[in-house]
Amino acid sequence: MPSSTVENYLKAILHLSAGGEELVAMGDLATALAVVPGTATTMAKGLASDGLIVHQPRAGVKLTAAGRKIALGVLRRHRIIETFLVEVLKMGWADVHAEAERLEHAISDEVLDRLDALLGHPVADPHGDPIPSRGGLLPSPVHATLATCPVKKKLRIVRVTEQTASFLNFAESHGLRPGAKIEVVHRDLTAGTVSFHIAGRRPGALSLVAAGNILVERTR
Repeated sequence: MPSSTVENYLKAILHLSAGGEELVAMGDLATALAVVPGTATTMAKGLASDGLIVHQPRAGVKLTAAGRKIALGVLRRHRIIETFLVEVLKMGWADVHAEAERLEHAISDEVLDRLDALLGHPVADPHGDPIPSRGGLLPSPVHATLATCPVKKKLRIVRVTEQTASFLNFAESHGLRPGAKIEVVHRDLTAGTVSFHIAGRRPGALSLVAAGNILVERTR
């Protein structure tokens, strides 16, 4: 089994590489993992020798098929664990990331499958992030955001991509969670604001930058 360090590197490359296809600069990888570039480069050389990544000096790294399989497995564990912590243990969705980061390296495939079944085989975690299938498929639907969607149309929130605790707490306080029905009332490009309304709540507003972190789809 890969070490937790190996899994963290592979998962970080998956996140930074648009699903594993694009080269990731070593500086970006080092920043994501909070290590110095030299440490990231040394690790990359080891992963390349193990056939888990392709390392192109001065260009970057990308996953091989074997590395992508491991990375998707870690991502699947992480997102199922987050779902379990929120849905079953009733933890706040802003508090589960760190716990899932620790547990994703320890849980067995058998326990993961049982959690998946217990949860009803969810396709997305509490933030709306798609959960890779057991066979390693990761859906990547294209959605508009509150910054780009049609105005005065019925929409449903499907994903929140900014997942710092502060942003998630802000989103929750305004009802901006996956599944919520929402309508953009007005978008002011000059002021950089988006006004919205969620049924049963007072009208709200947020910046265009924040609105870009809320993915939506049309609904009836």
